[in-house]
Amino acid sequence: MYSIILAGGKGTRLWPLSRKNFPKQFLSLFDNRSFIQITALRLSKISQVNNIFVIAGNEYYFTIKNHLSKIFNKEFENIILEPEGRNTAPAIALAVKYLIEKKNAKSDEVVFFSPSDHIIEQEDDLLNSINNIISTDLIKNYIFTFGILPDKPETGYGYIQIGNELSNNIFNVIKFVEKPTLEKAKEYLNSKNYLWNSGMFLFSINVIIESFKKYFPELYDMMMKMNYDVFIKNYNMIKNISIDYAVMEKADNILCQLLKIKWSDVGSWESLYKLWKKDKNKNVVIGNVEYIDVKNSFILSSNKLTALIGVKNLAVIETDDAILISDRNKYQQVKDIVEVLTKKNKKEVFEHKTIYRPWGSYTVLEESDRYKIKKIVVNQGESLSLQRHQHRSEHWIVVKGTALVEIGDKKLYIHENESAYVPKSVVHRLSNPGKIPLEIIEVQNGEYIEEDDIERLEDIYGRE
Repeated sequence: MYSIILAGGKGTRLWPLSRKNFPKQFLSLFDNRSFIQITALRLSKISQVNNIFVIAGNEYYFTIKNHLSKIFNKEFENIILEPEGRNTAPAIALAVKYLIEKKNAKSDEVVFFSPSDHIIEQEDDLLNSINNIISTDLIKNYIFTFGILPDKPETGYGYIQIGNELSNNIFNVIKFVEKPTLEKAKEYLNSKNYLWNSGMFLFSINVIIESFKKYFPELYDMMMKMNYDVFIKNYNMIKNISIDYAVMEKADNILCQLLKIKWSDVGSWESLYKLWKKDKNKNVVIGNVEYIDVKNSFILSSNKLTALIGVKNLAVIETDDAILISDRNKYQQVKDIVEVLTKKNKKEVFEHKTIYRPWGSYTVLEESDRYKIKKIVVNQGESLSLQRHQHRSEHWIVVKGTALVEIGDKKLYIHENESAYVPKSVVHRLSNPGKIPLEIIEVQNGEYIEEDDIERLEDIYGRE
């Protein structure tokens, strides 16, 4: 069985921790593992690692490779890249097309699709349900979705109305319902025949292709008439639409597996508040925090000392460069402030102070209009591109490890408390030949110090 992880989401409701260039699937909030690592390890219990694939945008390639190579202790290459995000229906079609043409998958093979960022406590119940479905003849003709038994009225989830039970908590689907009002959510909870839509799907390749043919014919025609490479080139022509709208809400061959598990899509600070342990005043407190007379609040401090007095029902999220303060009950509106910040082109929406690269990371420690100070970490055996800058010089000071420095036609090794200077317009490269991460302090100086003043001449990671 193939397992596909959908990892193209932006996670805007978890801003300021989740950002466009480093969204929530890469955050490590539980057990020092990122959400995508947790998901991949879960799926490795039902699929061989070679049959686990991730589909996401080009910009996340190296981050996905880094995260999953670490947990599987080998280079993870099963990454299907979308030229641009077109929602879940095109993503599923692209993944199926890839399996057929690049992996020679047969039409009767089964594929499980899962979001990359969900928390499932009783995951064995999910995995056993998948194995049970695969063992039945139903998988030959039906698309399976997975519904979670609600334990509260939730307005942030879609719902599935279920009908008759066929067997083993497998139900006919009457309809899919979008995120309801609070009153409707209460009705659904009391009715006992509405489940949360988990966004997980299980089907055979031929069943989903026939569904596209019937309900999304323009996509089906592209899949049939184009080979994979041409399909990729025309990907932006596909309608931006979810699989729910494109197929699930129209099809008459949908079955729902009821799951009685503790599940969360971790889509907001409120959902995290509900998952974490609370103190006697029902506060969740994480990081460098001091407080007096605070109740029912979620407080996360990533760096600075955060102090609160005499407040209640707040979400306070502190990062190096942004602070969110919100009424806890307004968690669905975080995406609204992200939209406002995006329109104003605020960089805090797009990236953190720490930026991850294929070779490691850098953190901006201080900057002004003519200088910038960074901490650069180069992983063992990795190397920055051979490059030059037209508007800035750089001064490197080694804090930890050994650096191999190429400046012009010279190569030299520098060690702790040693330094090297790179003049403007001189070709240079920084590498880590050692066995431990290399840490340096870089001081940039010049009339223009933005990241687009990089001319790459060689790059082992294939970046332009």
